[in-house]
Amino acid sequence: MKEKIIAKATDLFMKLGFKSVTMDDIAGEMCISKKTIYKYFCNKEILIAESTTMVHKAIHQSIDTIVAKNHNAIEENFEIRKMFKEMFKAGDHSPVYQLKKHYPEIYDLVMSREITECNFVFKQNIDKGIQQGLYRKDIVVDIYVNFYYTLIFSINGNVSSEKEASALELQALEYHTRAMATAEGITELEKQIHNYHQ
Repeated sequence: MKEKIIAKATDLFMKLGFKSVTMDDIAGEMCISKKTIYKYFCNKEILIAESTTMVHKAIHQSIDTIVAKNHNAIEENFEIRKMFKEMFKAGDHSPVYQLKKHYPEIYDLVMSREITECNFVFKQNIDKGIQQGLYRKDIVVDIYVNFYYTLIFSINGNVSSEKEASALELQALEYHTRAMATAEGITELEKQIHNYHQ
C-alpha cells in the first residue's frame, strides 16, 4: 500500500504540482481514507520526499538504459532530452520550480543528490564524445560539466512553465554541444536537432 500511495502521489505531483495536490486529493484518487495515508506518512512533506526519491530512481534507470544502447555521445544526450520531455510532459508547471519555491528543504536534498549523479553522467558523456572525435580533445571536462549542470538546473529552478523549461533545456543542450563539438560533432548535432523536431 505504501508503494501504491507513493506512485499515485508522484503521478499527481507531476501533473498538478507539489503545492496544489492535497492529501485529500490523493485519498480521493485512490478511493481510500486520508487516515490510511497518514498511517504511512505523518505529513505531506515526507510523502513529497519519498516521491522525489522515486522520480530520481526512475530518471536514472532510464538514463542507464539509454547509455547502455551505445549511441554516439551527441545522440545519447538527445535521447536523454527526449526521455525528460516525455516524463514531464503531463504537467504545465515545472515540478523542480515548485519544489524550490514551496519546499526548499526538500529541493536542497534533491539537488545535493542530483549533482553527483548528473555530473557523473555529463562527464561520462563528454569523455565518450572526445574518444569518438565528436568533442574537442582540448576541453577541460570538469569545467564543461559544471557549466552544463549550472545551466540546466538554473532553468529548472527558475522557470515555472514545464513547456518553457523543456524548450530552454533543448537550447541549452545545443549551446553545450556546439561549445565542445568538432566539425564532425557539429554535423551530428545538426542531424539530431533535425530528427528531434520531426
